Amino acid sequence: MKYTRRTFLKTSTTALLGSEAVFAGGAGAVPSKELDSDVNYDEAKVVPYDLPPMLLSADGKRITTPEEWKTLRRPEILSLFSEHVYGRIPEAESPIRTEYEVLSTEPKFMKGRATRSDVRIRFENDKGEAKMVVLVYTPQQASKPAPVLMLHSFDDTRSSGLYEHPDSPGFLKNGWPLGDLLDRGFGLVVVYQQDLVGHNEIEFQKGIHPLFYKTGQSFPKANEWGVLGAMAWGAMRTLDYLETREDVDHTRVAIMGHSKCGKAALWTAAQDERFALAVSAQSGCAGAALWRRNFGETMEKMVTRFPYWLCRNAWKYADLEKDLPVDQHMLLASIAPRPVYVYSGVEDRWADPRGEYLGAYHAGEAYRLLGKTGLSSEASPPVGEAITKSDVGYHLRAGGHSVAPYDWARVLDFMGYHFLEKR
Repeated sequence: MKYTRRTFLKTSTTALLGSEAVFAGGAGAVPSKELDSDVNYDEAKVVPYDLPPMLLSADGKRITTPEEWKTLRRPEILSLFSEHVYGRIPEAESPIRTEYEVLSTEPKFMKGRATRSDVRIRFENDKGEAKMVVLVYTPQQASKPAPVLMLHSFDDTRSSGLYEHPDSPGFLKNGWPLGDLLDRGFGLVVVYQQDLVGHNEIEFQKGIHPLFYKTGQSFPKANEWGVLGAMAWGAMRTLDYLETREDVDHTRVAIMGHSKCGKAALWTAAQDERFALAVSAQSGCAGAALWRRNFGETMEKMVTRFPYWLCRNAWKYADLEKDLPVDQHMLLASIAPRPVYVYSGVEDRWADPRGEYLGAYHAGEAYRLLGKTGLSSEASPPVGEAITKSDVGYHLRAGGHSVAPYDWARVLDFMGYHFLEKR
């Protein structure tokens, strides 16, 4: 049987954040990239490694106070990620003008439970223009501005999948449980991952990049932003727009993504402290998983298949991850003291579930410095046991690469704890 969105919806086994997680073929089919003979899936073959020190500055100063973290170490870490992994956002030669246009409003969406707004955000300067269409769903019965979950989405915001499912109350056609968010008082914001840059862009002649080129430039420099960087920039500009809306509490905006979009979600939250919470859904390498484990997907695999998701400087670390001046626990730590949630699937070996947990666990060093709670044990928790009442949260569930009903529920638990219960 071939799995489709409707199959997943009817069986209630998974609700996806876009087509990236749907594999052609029968149940249990995996992408060919995961079957390469040189991919390590054996924990016993993980070579011992040392992580870069979190609380030691570039000049050897021990970081011992929240102020030193905020003013010294965190900026150093973000600069290293910009230079060696995701790329820097260059300064545009020509000022960028931004326009917001509400294309349509449906105040009785989902039988009056929500208002849906389709919004075009247009960027323009002397170099050209780029556009994105974002969707905003807000709860109708809210008596005050609503906290929202922003999703980096594989689904196009112009697609029919983001309308109400006619036969499944509370669900969108693509399987997302919008009704569950509304029941908890949350809104939903959707940002399409290909509005400003192609999924596996290799030319960078369209979209947002040309607006930032210097005179005579036609391609990003080695240390300038690639695909993930452009996705993060789009989410940050969407938050700019949300700050103009009276029905959205822009101080309680969570950012989430699955797989590639999970990588972008973490980079978004690390750079922009306005995002109050971040969720990594099976983000793997360049997301929550530690590079140095070389388990599942590696730098070499990523830059071969998706050469410009990261900046070109990242290429030199293919098979040399040990030489990176950072590892992904430091990216999660850069989100501190804001809450971050990571989840994994037992069968999603390509994303390295153990490495994702360790990334979250080691980020706790910064959280504790800032008076927050990290994960207490280096051992991964049992399958199906979620850690939600913590500033660093995590769960490992049965199954593979998807966003299942269990995942949605635990993410909303985590948001509820931090956005509602703790206030």
